[in-house]
Amino acid sequence: MKINVSGGELSRKEIDEYIAYGQKKYAGRQINGLDITIDGEFVDLKFHFADMDFQHAYRSADYLVKDIEIMNDAKKSEFSQKERHWVK
Repeated sequence: MKINVSGGELSRKEIDEYIAYGQKKYAGRQINGLDITIDGEFVDLKFHFADMDFQHAYRSADYLVKDIEIMNDAKKSEFSQKERHWVK
């Protein structure tokens, strides 16, 4: 895992705690990088994830959903009536 620390220094123990936090928060996702930015008493964390196998995303009212089944009946109906633009 690639770890970048900017704005100050952290002990290995602190870095390991931030990694553990990310693994708990993003359980099921593989973290392959972490950017830690120290700003006074605050720390910003940016986790980078391994590429995941992406199959489909469906656009519904300006947001993406992974599965059509989570849409309500009105959105399912709207989606079924849309014109498809297939990528070749």
